[in-house]
Amino acid sequence: ADGTTEKALALQIARKVVARLERQGGRAILTRSRDIGVPLASRAALANAKGADFFISIHLNSMPEGTRRRFEGVETYFLSADATDESAFAVAARENADRLAGEPGPDADDPVSGILEDLGRAEALAASSKLAYDIHERVVAATGAPDRGVKQAPFYVLAGARMAAVLVEVGFLTHPAEGRRLATPAYQEKIAAAIADGIARWRAAGQTAP
Repeated sequence: ADGTTEKALALQIARKVVARLERQGGRAILTRSRDIGVPLASRAALANAKGADFFISIHLNSMPEGTRRRFEGVETYFLSADATDESAFAVAARENADRLAGEPGPDADDPVSGILEDLGRAEALAASSKLAYDIHERVVAATGAPDRGVKQAPFYVLAGARMAAVLVEVGFLTHPAEGRRLATPAYQEKIAAAIADGIARWRAAGQTAP
């Protein structure tokens, strides 16, 4: 990887989040520690197997040529069978398409098939919503990035998680200015610190795994 791809930058930020959480006395596990492909379903499965209290998927957003200068900012998601809006559905569709060759995905005729079953108990969904808002508010405040809101969408990577699970789109790699910021260690540290602070706030409110 050249260090500027979405997966490379996401891993850099994730490592910084882990370091922050460990300094807070927590323990975090990365679903990948190097540039390898990990099946989407396997990521939540690992969190389940380890008995994790929460699951966070970190991503960098993108837009096609011609619209890139118009889209920047942070948006955070938790799982739902229905997307908040067309934009949220489009983001989920892009992320759901990022599967390894041969990896099974949602049924082609019903892209949200089975997700309701995987939502688990109502407590997990409520905890996910709270975690999403706690993280999102801290990231927006710390970075000054445009606030694109907390949304719901049918993300395949979140569907199997049996605990609070959120997906954070920390910015648009395709936006000229924001893309440059996202590649800098200082900005990545801001994001990582904010995510860790959001988790700490969530924990302080008494949130635990269902």
